[in-house]
Amino acid sequence: MRSHVLLTAAAIAITCVQAGQALADELPPYNPVIDPANFVSEITNPYFPMTPGTVFKFEGTRDGVARRDEMMVTAETKVIMGVTTVVVRDVASSDTEIVEKTVDWYAQDKDGNVWYFGEDTAEYANGKVTSTDGTWMAGVDGALPGLIMQAAPKVGEGYRQEYRPGVAEDYAKVIKTDATAGGPSGKYTNVVVTEDTDLLDKAKFEHKWFAPNVGPIGTDGMVGGHHEIRTLKAVLKTQ
Repeated sequence: MRSHVLLTAAAIAITCVQAGQALADELPPYNPVIDPANFVSEITNPYFPMTPGTVFKFEGTRDGVARRDEMMVTAETKVIMGVTTVVVRDVASSDTEIVEKTVDWYAQDKDGNVWYFGEDTAEYANGKVTSTDGTWMAGVDGALPGLIMQAAPKVGEGYRQEYRPGVAEDYAKVIKTDATAGGPSGKYTNVVVTEDTDLLDKAKFEHKWFAPNVGPIGTDGMVGGHHEIRTLKAVLKTQ
């Protein structure tokens, strides 16, 4: 993924480590009001449309080793904190071996903001689960939902993406709303770019790209000590 806002890994690291330190010290207590009556049944935010039957196919690398990801928006739902969420399944593989499976839960409020209610994630090696670190669900063990995409992203605005104290505390900041990016799936304009940090792990930092009327189109950054790049290859409709 390339755009005129893409930074080098070193530049991102310096920026995000500094930002993560400041945020950890300055963010106010987090306690969003979640009213099930304020949520709708479909996710139609143009930067994060999650229509059942949609499959996002990504290609990329982890530390230079090729990986593939398939993110499928299912027709399944799960009620969390009284809110009916959309179930999204993500499977990552390297060669023919599955290396990670994740189930995410999202819901959109009446204003158009898309909330992230948690994830059930597992890493694999030789067909066996090796780690479930990062798993969390809103309403359990003090966890609360965060935002995955604002209704109207604005440069400079930040928001918590996930919140389980001491386990999941990712934070995003909008750094661009008019980027241009291209890849195997096409060329996009008016792309929203976020800079994501982890308040619990200052070595984690990512840039993410979201194209209007498409959704997520790419990521580039450091996760768990690994350099990961993911670029949208195609979007398929199975229904």
